[in-house]
Amino acid sequence: METEYANRTFEDFCEIAEEFSLCMNDYLYVYDIPRDTYYISKRALRRFRMPANIFHDVAHTISTFTYSDDIPLLTEDMREVRSGRKNERNLEYRWLGLDGSPVWINVKGRILNSSDGTARLMIGCINEIGNRQKADNVSGLKGESSLEEHLKLLGSSFRDAMFLRIGIDDFKVINERHGSEYGNYVLRAVADCIRQCLNPMQSVYRIVSDEFLVLDLSGAGYDEMNRLYHNIRSAVDRVISEEQYKAIYTISAGLLSLKDLTTEDAQNYSQTMKFSEFALTEAKNRGKNQLYFYKPEDYNAFLRMRYLRSSLRKSLEENFNGFELFFQPIVVSTDGELFAAETLLRFHTQTGEYVPPMELVSILEESGLIIPVGKWIIQNALAMCKKCREKYPDFVISVNLSYIQLLKSPLYEDIAEALETAQMPPTCLIVELTESGHLENTPAVQNVWKKLKKLGVSIALDDFGTGYSNLINIGNLRPNIIKIDRSFTVKALRNDYEHELLIHIIKMVHRIGLNLVVEGIETHDELERINELNPDYIQGFYYSKPCPAEEFTQKYLAAEMVTEFQEGQIL
Repeated sequence: METEYANRTFEDFCEIAEEFSLCMNDYLYVYDIPRDTYYISKRALRRFRMPANIFHDVAHTISTFTYSDDIPLLTEDMREVRSGRKNERNLEYRWLGLDGSPVWINVKGRILNSSDGTARLMIGCINEIGNRQKADNVSGLKGESSLEEHLKLLGSSFRDAMFLRIGIDDFKVINERHGSEYGNYVLRAVADCIRQCLNPMQSVYRIVSDEFLVLDLSGAGYDEMNRLYHNIRSAVDRVISEEQYKAIYTISAGLLSLKDLTTEDAQNYSQTMKFSEFALTEAKNRGKNQLYFYKPEDYNAFLRMRYLRSSLRKSLEENFNGFELFFQPIVVSTDGELFAAETLLRFHTQTGEYVPPMELVSILEESGLIIPVGKWIIQNALAMCKKCREKYPDFVISVNLSYIQLLKSPLYEDIAEALETAQMPPTCLIVELTESGHLENTPAVQNVWKKLKKLGVSIALDDFGTGYSNLINIGNLRPNIIKIDRSFTVKALRNDYEHELLIHIIKMVHRIGLNLVVEGIETHDELERINELNPDYIQGFYYSKPCPAEEFTQKYLAAEMVTEFQEGQIL
C-alpha cells in the first residue's frame, strides 16, 4: 500500500477524502506527520467545536476540543503516532460538540510510511459511537439522527410542523418487574400503536429510551393533534387489555408547534428538541397520562426556576451571600412587652432580584437546599437571640421548619449542635412547623418532636385555622404554642360565627395548657377587639413589619425605645 500511494501528497489525500465524505456519515481525516498538519471533512465543523477543518500543532489543537478527562489518553496516543511506534490507530474518546457537550467518537487510522520507512501520513475515519444511530432495531423505527437529517432537507418549509413527543410513563418499573425483554416488547407495541394512528404526512422516530417523536407536516392544528394523542392512547390501552393486563402503563405527550417559536428557534434543531423535551417533562410533572401543549410563558417560568436554583447554589458556595434574615416581634398581649421574634428568610440574587418568600421556600424545598439553608437560619437566629437577651433576659427566638428538614436531615442533632455552639439554653428556641398536614402520622417526625421537647425546645403549630387537619395535629404533635393565621383572624373580626369559633378555640387551647399567638394584627382597633378574647401573644404590622437584623436591634434594643414599643408606636 505504501508503494502504491508513495507519490500521493497530503493535498491529494485531502481532495479524495472530501469527495468521499459527501456520500458518507463518518468524518475522514488525513494527518501529515512531519508537517504536523491535520485535515478533517468539512462536515465536522457543523458538529464539533474545532477552529477549522485544516490546522497545525495537531496535538495541542485537538486537545482544545477534547473532553478534559480524555486529554491524557489523547496526548499519549498522539505521541505514539508521531514516534512511528504505531502502524494502526483505534481509539475511543470524547470530543466537544458545538454546544460544549461531550460526544463519544471512535478514531481509526493507518500509517503510510515514506520510502525510508519513516511515518509520513496517517489516514482514517472518525465515527460517533454515542446516541446518534440512524435507526433503532428494538422499535423498528428510525432514530434521532434520521429526524435531524429529514428536517435539514426540509429547510424552512417545515415552519408549520408539529412535534408530538411521547413517553411511556414509569417505563423503568416495567423493566424492573418484567425484565428488559418484555420492556422491549412494550417499546415495539407502543411504536406500532403510534404508527397505525398516523396519516401519510406524519412520521415517527424513536428519540431516546422510551420516548418517540411524531413529526406532523400535514398542517394539523391543536385539536387534530389532541385527537391523535388520544387515538394512540386508546390503541395502547387495547394492547394492555390483549396482554391480560400483565403490565399496566400509560403514555404522556408534549405537543410543540413551531408556529409558537421565533424564526430563529424554529430553525435551530437543538432548540426545538429542547422545547419538545420540556413539553413532555411538563406533561409528566402535571400528573402523567396526559397531553401538554407547549407555551412559551411556561418555558420562561422553567428557565427562571432553573436560574434561581443556580443562583441559590452559587450563594451557598459564597458563604450564603444574598441570604438575609428578617425578624418580626411577638409581644405579650396584656402589656405589649417584647416576648420573642419570628425569624423570616429573605433572598436577593446576584443581579439584585428579590425572590418572594413563598417562591423561595418552594425552590429550596424542591432542590433540597432547604437543609443547608435551614441550618444557617438556626445558627444565625440563635446569634440574634443571644444579642437580644442582653436587653431582654427571657427573650425567645422562633424559626420555621420545613417538612423536608424533618424528613431528610438530622434535625435534632443540628439544633442541639447549634445551641451548644451558641452557648444558649434550649428554652430560648421555638420551632414552628409549617405544612403540618404532610406530617401528622409520620413516626420519624414524632420521634424528632419528642426529642426536641425533652431537650427543652418549644414547638409551635403555625397557620392554625387554614386547614382541616389542625385539630388532629394538636393531638399528634402535642405543641406548646398555637399560632392563629392572619386569614382566620380577619374572618373572626368580620363575622360573628368565626368570632365565636375563635373564642372557643382560645378557651380550648388554654384549657389543655397551651399558649396562643394571634398573627396579623395591623390596627389598634383589631388589637383591642382581639385582646378581649385573652390571647397570650400578638404578632403583626401594628407592632412592626418584619425587618432586617440591624433595624430590629436599633428599634427594640435601645433603652429609650422600650416604652414606645410597648405602646405599639414603633413601625
